[in-house]
Amino acid sequence: MNEPTPHPAPVPVLALGDVLLVSLQGELHDGLAEQLQQDLSHRVATTRVTGVVIDISGVDVVDSFLGRVLAEIASTARLLAARTVLAGMRPAVAITLVELGLALPGLTTALDVDRAMEVLSQRGR
Repeated sequence: MNEPTPHPAPVPVLALGDVLLVSLQGELHDGLAEQLQQDLSHRVATTRVTGVVIDISGVDVVDSFLGRVLAEIASTARLLAARTVLAGMRPAVAITLVELGLALPGLTTALDVDRAMEVLSQRGR
């Protein structure tokens, strides 16, 4: 008997004061990446957040689609007066992004979530 394919669970978005924290784990399918983009845009627009931290330390591969989605999340957040910091990028992921020729405009990077939070707290809007 064939069981229905479960829909992927949405990526949890945690509110830490005026910062949204997203921790990506494993492979992020295209549909889930698009849903995350919509969810984050809505949360930034409807709350008083000033920053978004996207932790990709649990991601082994960032393809061109996910790279574009991350850049679009940052652009949208910036238009809504929030800054985005990408945390925990692995060296292999950074190399892949460079090889793909992907620039991530609007994204500041940090080695880990703690440093990302420091970056957001040190800079004024």
